[in-house]
Amino acid sequence: MPLRQRLCSVRMTVELRHLRAFLAIAEAGSVTSAAAVLRISQPALSRTLRQLEQHLGVRLVDRTTHHLELTTDGRRFREKAAVAVAAVNEALDPARLHPWPLRLGHAWSAFGRHTTPLLRRWKETFPETPLELLRVDDRTGGLLSGKVDVALVRAQMVPQDAEGLLGEWLCNESRVAAVPADSELARKEGALTLEDLSRHPIALNTVSGLTTLDLWPEEIRPDASATVRVANTDDWLGAIAAGSAVGTSTSATAEMHPHPGVVYRPLAGTEDVPLMLFWRETPMGSGRPGHPAVPQLVELALDVLAEDARGTG
Repeated sequence: MPLRQRLCSVRMTVELRHLRAFLAIAEAGSVTSAAAVLRISQPALSRTLRQLEQHLGVRLVDRTTHHLELTTDGRRFREKAAVAVAAVNEALDPARLHPWPLRLGHAWSAFGRHTTPLLRRWKETFPETPLELLRVDDRTGGLLSGKVDVALVRAQMVPQDAEGLLGEWLCNESRVAAVPADSELARKEGALTLEDLSRHPIALNTVSGLTTLDLWPEEIRPDASATVRVANTDDWLGAIAAGSAVGTSTSATAEMHPHPGVVYRPLAGTEDVPLMLFWRETPMGSGRPGHPAVPQLVELALDVLAEDARGTG
C-alpha cells in the first residue's frame, strides 16, 4: 500500500468517541471512573486513549503519578476537544437547525448598564438572528469550554496560554467596594481603600470572580483563613448583605446587581479593569466554525458605547 494511502487510512481511525473518551478521563481524573461514566470496560477505554495519542503523536495523559494528570499537550488538547464535541452536539440538535442563535457569554454582570441597550438594539437590527445572553460560571464565560460563541470577559480573567482567541477592547470599568448596608464602611464619607477592607473578611468568588487576595499589597493583605469563598455572584452578594464579609468588583456589578443589603462605594488606589469581547479565531485554530454574526455584535457593542458617551458628554 502506498505510504500516502496508509497515512490517510490511519487519520480516519479517529472518531468522535475518541474525543468523548479523552474528555471523560480528563473530567473524572482516572480511567476507571471515566469507564464507569461511559459504561464501557477500563481496557476498552485505555485502548481508545492510546489510539488517540498515537494519532496525535503526543502523550495526553501522564500515568506515572499516583493521580492521573494531563500533560501539557493534554491540557491544550482538552480545550480543542471540548470545543469540537460542543460543536457536534450543537449541529445535531434539531432545535438549532434554524435560526442559528448567537450565544453571548459572561461570567458576571455582562455589559453593565449597556446590557439592555445592546440586547434591544440587536433585536431591532438583526431580528433573524437571536442573541442569547448566557451566564456561565467560569472565568471566560463559557468561551474556552465551547458553550458560547463570543464572551464579555474582564481581561485579567483570560488564561495566559489560551490559544486561538481574538479580542476587542470595549471599555475600562472602575473598581468598587461592596459592603453591608448597615456597616460603618457604608456610612464612611468618600471613597474606600483596600486598607479599609483589609480589616474585614473578604468574599471571594473562586469559580468565576476577578478578585483575589493579590489585589492587596502584602503588608495589608487580608487573612486568607478568614475569607468567605463562594461560587457565583448571587452567593457573593448574599454573604456581603448578611454582614459576613466585604468584597470588591467593578462598576458593572453595581449597575447590574443593586441589592437592598449591599452598598457599593468607589475604591481608591486601584486600577481600572478592561472589559473585552473575546471570540475564537476562525476558521483556523478554533476547532469549530465561528458564528458569522460575531463581527456585527462587536460593531454594535462599540456603537452602544459611543451613543452612551455622546449622551453623557
